[in-house]
Amino acid sequence: MSTFDSELDARGLNCPLPILRAKKALNELQTGQVLRVVATDPGSIKDFQAFAKQTGNDLVESGEENGEFTFLIKKMK
Repeated sequence: MSTFDSELDARGLNCPLPILRAKKALNELQTGQVLRVVATDPGSIKDFQAFAKQTGNDLVESGEENGEFTFLIKKMK
């Protein structure tokens, strides 16, 4: 995974909590900074794709390993 400025551990949380916590964490970042989110909810894949599209942020990278889903979201505004 690429470099990031802040990390959010959303393991064990189900929709919509990972998205809500990511939104709050992104609000604390400056434009251009990257948030890394680690989640275990399989629904988070589609949730974070839609979240990035709706908020205008960039889903830079996503992946899955051992049942954990990792997302890198770049704050665009």
